[in-house]
Amino acid sequence: MELSQFASREMIPRRIESREQLTTAAAGRIVPLDRARSFITLLVVLHHSVINYTYFGHGDRMRWLGFDLVVLFNDSFFMACMFLISGLFVPGSLARRGSANFLAGRAWRLGVPFLVSIFIIMPIAYYASFMRYHLSGTADFNFVHFWWHTITLGPWPSGSAWFLWALLVLCAIAAGFWTFAPRMFEILGQQIFALRELPFAAFAAFLVVSIVIYLPMRLIFGDSAWFDPGGYPIPIQTSRIFLYAGYFFIGIGAGAVSLRTGILAKDGALTKHWSVWLVFAAAFYGGILLLVYAHHNWLANFNSPPLWWQTAYGVLLAMFSAAMAFTVFAVFLRSARSALWPLDAMQSSAYGIYLLHFIPLIWLQYVVYEPPLSPFVKFAIVFAGTLSISWIATALLRKIPLVARMI
Repeated sequence: MELSQFASREMIPRRIESREQLTTAAAGRIVPLDRARSFITLLVVLHHSVINYTYFGHGDRMRWLGFDLVVLFNDSFFMACMFLISGLFVPGSLARRGSANFLAGRAWRLGVPFLVSIFIIMPIAYYASFMRYHLSGTADFNFVHFWWHTITLGPWPSGSAWFLWALLVLCAIAAGFWTFAPRMFEILGQQIFALRELPFAAFAAFLVVSIVIYLPMRLIFGDSAWFDPGGYPIPIQTSRIFLYAGYFFIGIGAGAVSLRTGILAKDGALTKHWSVWLVFAAAFYGGILLLVYAHHNWLANFNSPPLWWQTAYGVLLAMFSAAMAFTVFAVFLRSARSALWPLDAMQSSAYGIYLLHFIPLIWLQYVVYEPPLSPFVKFAIVFAGTLSISWIATALLRKIPLVARMI
């Protein structure tokens, strides 16, 4: 069936009659999407826990090459997927609250935690690194002095909080479109809704869009460059600026008509083909590994790989990111009726874990640095300790009503 013929069916709304429709469609929690968000948060903690024991990370002297594969896997998709998930709920929130109230809520839920992160959480976390790399008697170990030096002279790290400011900016842009060009969301939503029974066409379109919004920036800036204006703690990976923004607005489009009956319907065509998306993701990741192997063993100039290699790597990374997004959604939508206790239990604390985990993470890495333990034992201690401590701390903080409304 032609896509244009399918799109003309009555099942696709020709226009959104009122924003109250979005309000109704967004009411109530959608468990699979909550689980997907908790899963990505868990991957963030895993990623940061393991990176110190990789050859890539150059951290602890105890390393294992397999951990590099974990980091490569995560880094190639998980933050783009987080922006995609974040965009899903924006249309419903805008419909319920309006642009001004929506932005006020985002400032409270994103802006305030970001400020707390860069002024309090990150200095406490990185104080452990400062003590680790400065011998006694060679530096001023007073924390207040260290804190003042951090925010005045730098370096002033943002850690994982960079996601918050980037998401806040994207939310502000979305609110502007909602106010001044509201039909943009409607049109985008209808285009995505039209693909709800054409999962392979949707997948192909997502692959193409992912390549178009990522590859040029990668070829221009490379994948290791960070946009870090004035040394302030508002960095973002330069090559992925449009990738993150694009996924966010695709998420808005997917949520603009209906999250429950659209392309992410629990029993929809996308969900039924979960194994296909998984196979594609595995194939694309295999291609990335092959290019990494070629980079280390076959290319004459390691520091400046040829254009063909950079192009191929950029294409495969974009395709892997797209395939993993489909896989994550499809797997959790398919298991919607199954019990997934860890992720369900983590749901209410996931945001707090994301915000707080850098403190136990870096301090635990500092604690296990000297003992002659295997990289597996060190990783296990850091990961389990980081997740447990940040989870418990979040649960305690959420007992404070004001904090609970924020995280």
